[in-house]
Amino acid sequence: MAEGTYTLLVELPVQATGEFGARGAYDLDAGWYAYTGSAFGPGGLGRVDRHRELAAGERDARHWHVDYLLGRPESRVAAVYVTEDEDVECETARALADAGAAVDGLGASDCDCATHLAYAARREALESVAAEIHDRRA
Repeated sequence: MAEGTYTLLVELPVQATGEFGARGAYDLDAGWYAYTGSAFGPGGLGRVDRHRELAAGERDARHWHVDYLLGRPESRVAAVYVTEDEDVECETARALADAGAAVDGLGASDCDCATHLAYAARREALESVAAEIHDRRA
């Protein structure tokens, strides 16, 4: 399986409060979320399939902060963007947070970024940045 960096574009159509593991509860506005992660370890970009399975209710284990968002029955992965063989995780996360609003403290426990999860009320705000950086995947 190829390795690289990915961004999930996630729709949350209703406002919700969710627990994010040790980070605790976050109030989430209805709208669009972009999560950026890297997949350079075992399984590579197969990690994206694991995230999709969790979002579809086919898997329960939550390993990453985004899994708590994806595990909500109202959420859905609307698009996936990928850059193979290149680590653009932090650069992408910062650009998405600048385009929308940072959800501080989530998804960035292994780097110096404030977050790897961004929010915007409109899909286009996040989608355009992800498309500029990555290739679109189904």
